[in-house]
Amino acid sequence: MYKQNASLIVLIEDEAPIRRFLKMSLVDHGFAFKEASNGKDGLELIANSKPDIVILDLGLPDMDGLCVTKQLRQWSDVPLIVLSARGQEQDKIEVLDAGADDYLTKPFGIAELLARIRVAQRHTANGAATATEATTCFGEVELDLVRRQVKVAGESVHLTPNEYKILCFLIKHAGKVITHNVLLKEVWGVGYQQETHYLRVYMAQLRSKLERDPGHPKHLITEPGIGYRLKVS
Repeated sequence: MYKQNASLIVLIEDEAPIRRFLKMSLVDHGFAFKEASNGKDGLELIANSKPDIVILDLGLPDMDGLCVTKQLRQWSDVPLIVLSARGQEQDKIEVLDAGADDYLTKPFGIAELLARIRVAQRHTANGAATATEATTCFGEVELDLVRRQVKVAGESVHLTPNEYKILCFLIKHAGKVITHNVLLKEVWGVGYQQETHYLRVYMAQLRSKLERDPGHPKHLITEPGIGYRLKVS
């Protein structure tokens, strides 16, 4: 049985035999353990339990593990170790680029997994991992990054995918000035750094949906000639 102050591992894996094996092995090595069998439940479990390490299978029944990784990285930097039967180099590159810290191909040995966990723990101890809250509030806006829901004064508001990306990136760097170039590259990709008119259009749309007085915004602030800043207080 794990100790009261043991490091908590959350496993997201749809195969019950693997969940049982890893639970037995990791608890036997002193870890606290929680599990989910699909991506949606896994993200909610991470948000609610704030684990020290996440182990994620790519082949989930409701959403691909790559999608889980991308969503998780919008609001948490918890160490993430991916398990997968996919051994192709491109699969590894994609999930590592999306924010995973490590990748193990099935079948794997528990000794190797434990070694990868120890590496992740050292990175955390050195301050490499940080996390933001899964729910962020400013003004009348409430953003649930796990459920991808936005509310204003308690009412649900629909954001387009790019509006949502812009808002999430500004929240992740709340209080900091984000330049046009950085924001364009983050949302639209390399090659769009000169398309500042995109941002003017989308920021106007965001303000119309989120600000009480879009013409005099209190939170989505323009830094003339530079970029934008989210003021949360």
